[in-house]
Amino acid sequence: MRNSRLMVFTSLVLAGSLLTQFNQIPNLDKQLVQAKADLKQTKLSHKKSETIVSSPQSQQDHVSDSTKIVTLFVKIFSNQPTSSYPDTLKGMATEKVINELTQTFAPSVTFSDKAHYEVPIVAIRNAWGSDLEYLVIAKSDAQSVAYTITYDTDEKLVTEMSRLSLKGAFDNEK
Repeated sequence: MRNSRLMVFTSLVLAGSLLTQFNQIPNLDKQLVQAKADLKQTKLSHKKSETIVSSPQSQQDHVSDSTKIVTLFVKIFSNQPTSSYPDTLKGMATEKVINELTQTFAPSVTFSDKAHYEVPIVAIRNAWGSDLEYLVIAKSDAQSVAYTITYDTDEKLVTEMSRLSLKGAFDNEK
């Protein structure tokens, strides 16, 4: 009798641990899927880094193309009325950036006699990674304006932008 009780107790303990293990299978499956996704992302990131390091000419061409797009972006929004921004800047910047430009970043001159802006300086602040950071200066006869711009090379869009204050940077600034 004592041996049968011991066998029943041992069977119940084993059945309980087996049931617990079966309940862990969905969690382990989720962890496996997450680990595979993390591994894939890490491999992709590593491949990008290898490409940048192994082919600096390719990265230089990539940065050069992005610089041309950012320069064109600044020329377009500096020389267009804010009412045309949603149409002219679509596909060049995120909706957030276009809305900020429409509301706050428009040059402080009236649109009827708006001066023509040139973009004499486009400097790279950070050229590594998928987000390139630029310092851009737009200059007209009346004023000069500086911007910091973040360009996402994966999405090929300007994702962030802020206007900087220039004090005495150019002789013709009023």
